[in-house]
Amino acid sequence: MLSEQDSNENVFTAVKRKFQNAAGKVCETIIPINHEYYYGNGSAIAICTLSSIDLLLEISNTPHIMNKILIVGRLLSENKGIDAMIRFSIKNPGLRHIIVCGSEVKGHKSGQALLSLHKNGIDRHGRILGCTSPRPILYSDIKEIKLFRSHTLVHNLIGTKDIDKLDASISNLTHWDLH
Repeated sequence: MLSEQDSNENVFTAVKRKFQNAAGKVCETIIPINHEYYYGNGSAIAICTLSSIDLLLEISNTPHIMNKILIVGRLLSENKGIDAMIRFSIKNPGLRHIIVCGSEVKGHKSGQALLSLHKNGIDRHGRILGCTSPRPILYSDIKEIKLFRSHTLVHNLIGTKDIDKLDASISNLTHWDLH
């Protein structure tokens, strides 16, 4: 049985989550983001460009890179975005590497959150350990998070926007997976 305080905290949390979801829908309407992800022809590597839409578009228009990767996309939030990434990785078991590059998302620090999740995991409330983001709470199942952390390597290239450096990293990972 929940105490009155626990019950009040649950109601507060539910109202807060609904408000945040509504605010997100308003933002989507006011600032539509058309370029979220592009599929490639590979299976083992994903690229996360964080907030860098120009880098996302440059990669998506580079056929020799798109032939080596499964997907390229952005990661704008330290919670829902990472939850979606976890689900995607589980649905695509051949995905072994995520390259995190481009500019960090100001305020949300989604790249730092993803790196912290991979390195440290979560606490019993779903909070990403060691994360400096304002709301690093995940709703993914603990088993999904453990599978993601054990099956996928996250490579920190935050700040890198040079397509040639990214191509070299992809080639190194492709070569590494073959041996």
